[in-house]
Amino acid sequence: MAVRRAKDFLLGADRERVGEDTLGLLDDEVQRLVAAYPREPLSAIWDDLLETQDQVFRLLEGGRVRPSQLRDLNVKGAVLSFMVAKGFNDMEVPHQALTMTRVAAACARDAEHAGLIAATEGLKSLIAYWADKPTDAYHYASQGAAVAEHQRGTVALWLLGLQARAAAVLGDEETVRTANQQAADRRERVVPDDLDALGGLFTYAPEKQLYYAVEAEAVLGHGGAQLAQQAEQAVQGFSDPTAPNWAFGDLAGSQCDLALVRLYGGDLDGAAAAIRPVLDLPASHRNNGIVMSAMRVRQALTSGPAREAVVARDLRAEIEAFPASRPALPHR
Repeated sequence: MAVRRAKDFLLGADRERVGEDTLGLLDDEVQRLVAAYPREPLSAIWDDLLETQDQVFRLLEGGRVRPSQLRDLNVKGAVLSFMVAKGFNDMEVPHQALTMTRVAAACARDAEHAGLIAATEGLKSLIAYWADKPTDAYHYASQGAAVAEHQRGTVALWLLGLQARAAAVLGDEETVRTANQQAADRRERVVPDDLDALGGLFTYAPEKQLYYAVEAEAVLGHGGAQLAQQAEQAVQGFSDPTAPNWAFGDLAGSQCDLALVRLYGGDLDGAAAAIRPVLDLPASHRNNGIVMSAMRVRQALTSGPAREAVVARDLRAEIEAFPASRPALPHR
């Protein structure tokens, strides 16, 4: 309570103008929230995320901002609104997620930040992908890729990965291969930018790129030893919680993809072992993307020669109960 009161004092202290201490305080909070988002359950940071976004909006609306500070505050508004939108998507509220993404895009445009503008198109694609709207997901990813065409940071690669995943749901194998090959080629020419320096949701690390590439192949229904090896590497890429790019959602997604690839390769026991850590996740971590990924595995268990096996029946029942056992996620 004392720290909160002190922050409120600092944010309101400069009645005529926004001081550098205020911007420094917001910098610290944005960096903390960006780092925490992939690592902590949404309920642990949601209130702070909304409060910090509100503080930035109040400063932008208050008329006390110097022209030299305006771009910086709009960048912060875009970053925070991006994370709030992702939070709504994690809560399985796609309409609110899309609305908040448009707020992030407006701030990014006011800041004239091409990377953030492209990233908001990517977030629209992500929202549509998990809402089972692959045509929309592909459209938004393509728009973002056009905006990011001359960006040297990893946002351009993320948009290609999003294109590939959406194309996979649409059954377009040629586009999947083309987009993933372009992303692999561009990886060699990446020059990290200010979004990559932020980290968290704003950088597309090599391990995440592999996870996306494997997912596209798994969604297409592919198995085989080579793909299984790549899927295992994707899981291994998120095996160390102390690594800078670790994210519990990416780990769970890659584990579900490994389960799918093993299923399509005829390895039912291996699939059960791959998804076990996901099913053992604390209820607070079971966000929309993780639930949908697990449900894909359940769907795959309903077909193929192993569908009548006891292991398959038990696993289907356990996955079916998986989303119902999570507590209510934070709502505002």
